[in-house]
Amino acid sequence: MAEIRPSFWRRNRWLKWLASTVLVLLAALAAVVAVVFHRAEPFLRARIIAALQDRFHARVELDSFHMSLLHGLQAEGHGLRIWPPATVEGVNVPPAQQPGDPLISLDEFSFHAPLHYQSGKPFHITVVKLQGLDIHLPPKSRFHHATEPAEKPIPTPSLISFGVDKIECTSAHFVLETSKPGKLPLDFAIASFKLTDNDGGSIRAGSIMRFESELTNPRPVGIIHSTGTIGPWEVSDPGESPVQGEYTFDHADLSSFKGIAGILSSTGKYQGTLRDLEVEGDTEIPDFRLTHFGNSLPLHTHFHAKVDATNGDTWLEPVVATLGHSHFTAQGQIVRVVVPDPATGSLVSKGHDIALDVKIGAARIEDFLHLASHTPTPLLTGALTMKAALHIPPGPAPVHERLNLKGSFNLDQVYFTSTKIQNGITQLSLRGQGRPKEVKSADPDATRSSMQGDFTLAAGVITLPALTYTVPGAAIQLKGTYGVEGGALDFAGAAKLDATISQIVGGVTGFLLKPADRYFKKDGAGTMVPIHISGTRENPAFGVEIGGLKLGTKAAPAADKPAAPAPSNPAPPNPVPPS
Repeated sequence: MAEIRPSFWRRNRWLKWLASTVLVLLAALAAVVAVVFHRAEPFLRARIIAALQDRFHARVELDSFHMSLLHGLQAEGHGLRIWPPATVEGVNVPPAQQPGDPLISLDEFSFHAPLHYQSGKPFHITVVKLQGLDIHLPPKSRFHHATEPAEKPIPTPSLISFGVDKIECTSAHFVLETSKPGKLPLDFAIASFKLTDNDGGSIRAGSIMRFESELTNPRPVGIIHSTGTIGPWEVSDPGESPVQGEYTFDHADLSSFKGIAGILSSTGKYQGTLRDLEVEGDTEIPDFRLTHFGNSLPLHTHFHAKVDATNGDTWLEPVVATLGHSHFTAQGQIVRVVVPDPATGSLVSKGHDIALDVKIGAARIEDFLHLASHTPTPLLTGALTMKAALHIPPGPAPVHERLNLKGSFNLDQVYFTSTKIQNGITQLSLRGQGRPKEVKSADPDATRSSMQGDFTLAAGVITLPALTYTVPGAAIQLKGTYGVEGGALDFAGAAKLDATISQIVGGVTGFLLKPADRYFKKDGAGTMVPIHISGTRENPAFGVEIGGLKLGTKAAPAADKPAAPAPSNPAPPNPVPPS
């Protein structure tokens, strides 16, 4: 019979005992590591708090901190809060909680580092991830407490240090308060941002950091993508931290501002501090319009501005703009207006007060009238130059009702798109030159005129207190109003014509009027006669009156309105039919 040999483990019982011993030792070691690691969490949490207190000279709180060695060193924390700098002794912050809101609060953070630690060298962390970051910067005056330590602290050697290549943050909120009375803080919602060291190394205290961010702009609503550098971070006053970069702003809907509409895109660059920025850039609005009227034109601007980031107030110096085919510049300020809320007493934003000095050079009047008209055809065309002060106060009314303009203008090569008005201008010109026989055969499109004067625009009505209108053969002084909303015309004045009254009328009637010529001659003019323009833009009335003699066109009665009743004392009939 074959000999039955014992099993491997029976023949080598010492290996079995050795393996069991190793397993027991590994289990014990794992338990010890787990206990040590568990006890290390409070130690590392304390080290994080101490490091932040040393950096900010302020009270720091951290609700929880956990670590894991499952896949390298993994750590996460929740509920981090850092209060504004306080009076301290060295870096030992008094235990009493600071009043007010924290300077920085963070919902959670996490990072991962490989277990390749060398004594004297930091753990290398590729990315630190943050979520729910809230930065609340008080006004500068509140940073003038003693933020520097009374005595230079003795550096404490750190057993463990970390080097961070990148910080990524989502859902951040940034509030920058102002010490100016009656001003609201500037409030930003930051969708995401990334921070890296500007030199390509690890992020260090006091270094310049490169950033990439997406900022949610409140009005007009849109995402601003920006890249640049920030730092070194000023612990004594974070609002004085240097910043510079470039931005793009696309698909911003202007309809969030009552009264205007269009899709805005903008690119530019900025530099300065968080409290004092200089911004330069360009904007494009291919469909800019006043919502009440609906007609649109492309608007392009190039601007240089100074921005007070504590409240969003902006000083434009200047804006160079192109509307349609018209070029103009604007310089001034856009300031947010705040008022007390009657219910709560707290300050609330009423809107922006816009005050600009506008200079229009190579421009066309039809571009501006096109925006303020319900119809695609403007009242007139011509070359425009103008200087004006523009003011748009805040309020719930549409922009065209709040807009105020006051200035002077000059119009050349004026042509009225209304056939009735242009015919009347042509008739006036020919009669003023003593050529009444050519009235019926003349081409109205060949007559061009010019005008200049002062004006005001308020509550949707243009008022012209002294308008000088010049056409070949006549110079007219007018004053009156034009309603932007309904196109109502109401102008009256006097016309100085080169021809005498007999030459103006012509024919047999003109011959009979020769003895009257001397009565109408005045101030070097052949004839001085009253003139008026009334009706509406679509249905105007144009006339020249010489005593009982009336020449011109009349406004036709509106089709949807009943004819007005005859007056009780009707005027005598016109002795000469309009021609």
